[in-house]
Amino acid sequence: MQVDYKSAALGGAIAALAVGGLMWAMGGSGGPKHSEAATPSASTSAYGAPTKLPAAPSRDGQAVTLSASQLQYIKVAPVELRDFANRREAVGNVDFNEDRAVQVFTSYQGKIRNIYAKVGDTVAKGKPLFDIESPDLVQAESTLISTAGTRKLTTAALARAHQLYDIQGLAQKDLDQAISDQQGAEAAYKAAREALAVFGKTPAQMDQIVETRKTDSVLTVVSPISGQVTARSAQPGLLLQPGSGTAPFTVADVSTMWMQAFVPEADVPLLHVGQPVKIHVMAFPGRAFNGKITTVGATVDANTHRILVRSEIDDPKRELRPGMFTSFDITTAAPMSSPALATDGVVREGDGTMTAWVTTDRKRFARRVIKLGIEQDGFVQVVEGLTAGELAANEGALYLSTAAAGSISSAD
Repeated sequence: MQVDYKSAALGGAIAALAVGGLMWAMGGSGGPKHSEAATPSASTSAYGAPTKLPAAPSRDGQAVTLSASQLQYIKVAPVELRDFANRREAVGNVDFNEDRAVQVFTSYQGKIRNIYAKVGDTVAKGKPLFDIESPDLVQAESTLISTAGTRKLTTAALARAHQLYDIQGLAQKDLDQAISDQQGAEAAYKAAREALAVFGKTPAQMDQIVETRKTDSVLTVVSPISGQVTARSAQPGLLLQPGSGTAPFTVADVSTMWMQAFVPEADVPLLHVGQPVKIHVMAFPGRAFNGKITTVGATVDANTHRILVRSEIDDPKRELRPGMFTSFDITTAAPMSSPALATDGVVREGDGTMTAWVTTDRKRFARRVIKLGIEQDGFVQVVEGLTAGELAANEGALYLSTAAAGSISSAD
């Protein structure tokens, strides 16, 4: 069979061109250098620029080893001994010191005529609070005028009886009667003055009533103590009845206040009258008021199992108000010296245990289960698990726990 070499050569050329075109269309001449560059790798960014990702922490069971760059998230410090105060805390509220508050009543019936003070006013002892028109006062003043007149007459009669008796112009029995009459009048006059003293009348005012023989139905009721008017029910025209109704005025010495709180019954053996307390008021952050326990309740609430504890607060600037929310610290014993860890160095694990991360070389950290006591001033008492001087992470402990759990990987 004869081969057409010319046709074969032409067909080969066409085939070669077809293969070359296919390779060009696929993006290259087939050289290995261009093929590797066009294939993206794990260390290449979206823009083709190479990026260096952080390496994952090295994990070994309950230990984590960090690189120099990772250590920037961790702060290490020696576990130190700190004094933790033995104290109990409770919350409560401010109230008036009822031991230094007086409800101002009047002992006699009358209608209020004038009012001289309102709630919030500061009053001095003896300052008028209100006036009442009292028929009882008029009666008492009339009695004083009457007894004063009788006293004057019987005194003069006794003087004349003595004169007559001296010249034998009067019998002994008549002199004795004159003496008895004068003594009776003197006693009645004294009783009338004492009755007016109950109304608050002074000796000078009584003398003026006797001299002018005029009664005054207006009784002025004054403050029995210096303090602040904390309540007032008095209004002009209000009829007051002795021994009934609300006090027209209440005046309290507000230089001291009460802080009342209910504490758990388990703390009662630690508390006693006279114990000093530090009281913190929400309205005055960062400040502490000094006080002392004045009352530890005698009964326990059956529902809450708490007991009333009342403290007296010194408030010389009169800044506190009844109802203010407060808390107090009660020191119950001498301070305890214990290993301490910053609160940021403690991790609560999923099972509820508390852990810390300790190190000897500041690179490799091991998890340590610890038991905690009280927390004060940003530190927590370590009852078990750490000793003073050990190096521990006091910041970044949560990062270490996350790394140990495998949540931080080379792609994180």
